[in-house]
Amino acid sequence: MEFDFLQPVNDKILKLVQGFTSQQLGSKIVFHTKDQFPDLNKINIAIIGVLENRGSDNVDSFVDLSAIRTEFYSMFPGNWDASVADLGDILAGNSATDTYFALRKVVSSLIKNKIIPIVIGGSQDLTYALYRAYDELEQMVNLVSIDSKFDFGKENETVLASSFLTKIIIDEPNNLFNYCNIGYQTYYNSQEEIDLIEKLFFDAYRLGEVSNNIAIAEPVFRDADIVSLDLNAVKSSDSGNFVKFMPNGFNGKEICSLSRYAGISDKVSLFGIFNHNDSVQESVLVAQIIWYFIEGFHYRSHEYPFGSRENYIKYIVPIEDELLVFYKSDKTDRWWIEIPFVSNGNNKLKRNTLLPCSYEEYLAACNQEIPERWWKAQRKNVL
Repeated sequence: MEFDFLQPVNDKILKLVQGFTSQQLGSKIVFHTKDQFPDLNKINIAIIGVLENRGSDNVDSFVDLSAIRTEFYSMFPGNWDASVADLGDILAGNSATDTYFALRKVVSSLIKNKIIPIVIGGSQDLTYALYRAYDELEQMVNLVSIDSKFDFGKENETVLASSFLTKIIIDEPNNLFNYCNIGYQTYYNSQEEIDLIEKLFFDAYRLGEVSNNIAIAEPVFRDADIVSLDLNAVKSSDSGNFVKFMPNGFNGKEICSLSRYAGISDKVSLFGIFNHNDSVQESVLVAQIIWYFIEGFHYRSHEYPFGSRENYIKYIVPIEDELLVFYKSDKTDRWWIEIPFVSNGNNKLKRNTLLPCSYEEYLAACNQEIPERWWKAQRKNVL
């Protein structure tokens, strides 16, 4: 079975957890041990470690997630009803491709069982394996990357943490509907790469934009299937990562807010955290990021695409030659905008008929400004 790829949680961690109080997370989470594998029918969220970093700059280092687990399981949960399991680790295969295969199989099986994997790496090229896990689900995929770089590379280049996006875009089957970068820093990306993002009708938000108004990221996460977080997007003074010093980036509060947005999104079915530098200092932040994702999951409202539009207030805004149709939830006050579906023989696109948006975008439309994300999404529907 695909779960044979998973190694049980380290005995040292299990022994440590036994010393925690009944109120701490370690006493409330089900573990994959040498003697027992969790009953997946009772699980909502599964934590998986991947000990693979051959795509990173620091290929000689050994991925050790013990400090993250120790910190996370010593925390106290919120008022959660989510059941969480730690399924252990996927070891590095003979080649990175072997690791991709194992990760793809495990993640695909979990998603089919409506379990959300939280994958902790390892280098960020593992995002490619996460994307490929959706091949069997016959759906288009929206990928959101919290990253200071776009991670483009040459077409024939080996898949690396700094170039995996190129392989995602080029490889068949091409199930990528949209890519969005949150937090890119311009001096780390060439103008050609920035132009390519626009040419492909993808979305990107500079670090300063998001830091000034973090709420602009919420609709982006609401439309995401996969969220991939590069820990190098966090500034070193907040992450504790002084192996690769990052003077600028998100602060601790901001990155935890983005993680909570990802968790609260009804659509996000996979969350990955990558490029951990194995330091105890950074482990504290990673544990808090995981905590906030699960906190967000607890507050999911199960709206579109899972709910009916009957409980929404419909607004029609005439603009130029278009009639823009907005929907506002009377449950959460969140907004969506309708994307006219154009049949192009690809039925997988039918799921993208409503695009999450903000109240500010509705106000802009009332002032005769077409929302940029609406325009890009419609162009992709037509092409």
